Amino acid sequence: MTARNLLILMSDEHNPKVLQAAGHPLVKTPHLDALAARGARFTTAYCTTPVCVPARASFATGLYVHQHGYWDNADPYDGRVPSWHHVLRANGHNVAAIGKLHFRSHADDHGFSEEIATMHVVEAVGDLLGLVRDELPTRQGSWKMAGMAGPGLSPYNMYDLDITGRAIAWLKQAADARSTKPWVLFVSFVAPHFPLKVPHEFYDLYPPDRIPWPKLYDRAVRPEHPFLTDYARSFNYDDHFDDRTVRVALAGYLGLVSFLDHNIGRILTALAETGLATDTNVIYTSDHGDNLGARGLWGKSTLYEESVGVPLILAGPDIRSGVVVPTPASHVDLHPTILEAVGLARDAALPGHSLFELAEGVTPGRDILAEYHGMGSRTAAYMIRCGRYKYVHYVLYRPQLFDLAVDPEELHDLAGDPAHAPVLADCDRRLRSWLDPEAVDRAARTRQHEQLRRHGGREAVIARGDFGFSPPPGIPADFN
Repeated sequence: MTARNLLILMSDEHNPKVLQAAGHPLVKTPHLDALAARGARFTTAYCTTPVCVPARASFATGLYVHQHGYWDNADPYDGRVPSWHHVLRANGHNVAAIGKLHFRSHADDHGFSEEIATMHVVEAVGDLLGLVRDELPTRQGSWKMAGMAGPGLSPYNMYDLDITGRAIAWLKQAADARSTKPWVLFVSFVAPHFPLKVPHEFYDLYPPDRIPWPKLYDRAVRPEHPFLTDYARSFNYDDHFDDRTVRVALAGYLGLVSFLDHNIGRILTALAETGLATDTNVIYTSDHGDNLGARGLWGKSTLYEESVGVPLILAGPDIRSGVVVPTPASHVDLHPTILEAVGLARDAALPGHSLFELAEGVTPGRDILAEYHGMGSRTAAYMIRCGRYKYVHYVLYRPQLFDLAVDPEELHDLAGDPAHAPVLADCDRRLRSWLDPEAVDRAARTRQHEQLRRHGGREAVIARGDFGFSPPPGIPADFN
């Protein structure tokens, strides 16, 4: 294929079901829908872990979490493991980042030619509270999910507007520069991550009284599983909701998705107006999803489709229009895809496959893995997608099994069904052929215990507090 420029657009916490092209009944996403219509939309795409910092380390390195060892939101990427940014820059390509990276610090070399208005983790250490995993603390900042939702203007909105303006300016400069080698621009937004506050023009698209009730939200029908109980008690978001604020929060989230879509539309318009679109491929995805009240859960950190699934679109001169790809894809596939896009050979030692090939119908014949070792959990959790089945293994707790072909909403856990015992055993065998769940859990905990000691121990970390969400550049973290 022809080596071309590449524009990568990433959002934060975009539930893959909240996209008009994916069939959502309310959300308005005309620009993302148009991008999908002129390219390929991957309907079964996953992050490597449903939490920001390690997910972004995987996106950078092309490795699963147990391979790169950045386990949680207190262990940010620092450039020690080579990234696709390093590879491109070493080969003479201009590779720039604008917006949220959520790496350790501006002092580290992450491999970019330039980092513009980038957000890194709080105080170069991140969410230390997530290191406490034995007796889980209750998050004092959880009130912000419901309490800050509604119409208005937040620092996150202002940051995304700044990111958009800077991306447009960068594209105009790139058009004038006429580089001899393809460039890569990584534009990373914070929407639709909470606070669920959004300007009126986008909030007003979704009157709260028209918002449907979340799936399995009522307490009588919520699934009972100890992993979910642990998370909901630590991140006790739902304690701060009532019937009104549930719908206000969901309206805020839908508004943020439309706000994100609007900003992406401005960047894609600039790409076309500068004449760069004819020689530039575009990727859109998110770092992970969001539960959005389903099963009484808010935020990420679970292995349900709403949280571990991601939207994924690939479009450009080399992609056929209107392709819908059901073949499961993973964020580890982005590393080889990015290298291929600019004309470099992929690293055969990495686990990913080219999205260009998947878009043409290639089926790698593999399982898809995701894992979780972070905040709000007492046990490691592993998801493996085996064909139609999703198997979730917990080191301390009973497993889960879903047949996504007949139960895409994951309403019926089949793990305890004797008729599915052979499927359960086969999925467990597949997982263990990939990794040793108990050994990986021990490795994560060893690193977390070391980090906890380095930062003064359990009581010191709890006393530091919970900031709820990372602030944009120039704004201090609001603990508790």
